[in-house]
Amino acid sequence: MDASVFSFFRRHSAYGVLFLRFAIGVFIIYGVQDNVFSWARMMEFRDFLQLHGVPYPLIAAHLSVYVQFICGILLLIGGAVRLVGVLFIINFTAAIFIAHIGQSFPQYYPAAQLIALGFFFLFNGAGPLSLDAYIARTRKEQHTKLPVNEPSVIRKI
Repeated sequence: MDASVFSFFRRHSAYGVLFLRFAIGVFIIYGVQDNVFSWARMMEFRDFLQLHGVPYPLIAAHLSVYVQFICGILLLIGGAVRLVGVLFIINFTAAIFIAHIGQSFPQYYPAAQLIALGFFFLFNGAGPLSLDAYIARTRKEQHTKLPVNEPSVIRKI
């Protein structure tokens, strides 16, 4: 295929992360919203964690659910995406050790895929259409607008 067909996408490759952020943000929010908005579902998750020997299962359930929910929102707006990557790596590595040891590849693959996405976000950030990029641009503009100090006059005593 002719290389010029894909030239637009090559020039705008930094925007590809936007599609990943949206897809994963929606997926993560959808996956935990029932626990966020239903105490009964949170108690089911607590019971699941307790069954798997997780210490302080109610605290662990809240921590996991709310970290994922907030990370999903952050992915949608593109804020703190490198931190989201770190949190994904930690949370879904824990999920594999807590819930997926001994399962088949198709059963633990979604958690493994989210760990890989965590590394992607950690290394690549949010991309140009994001809150992170807006904050970086704003800081850069403010830094360039700072007045330059004029050399001070040395007083002779």
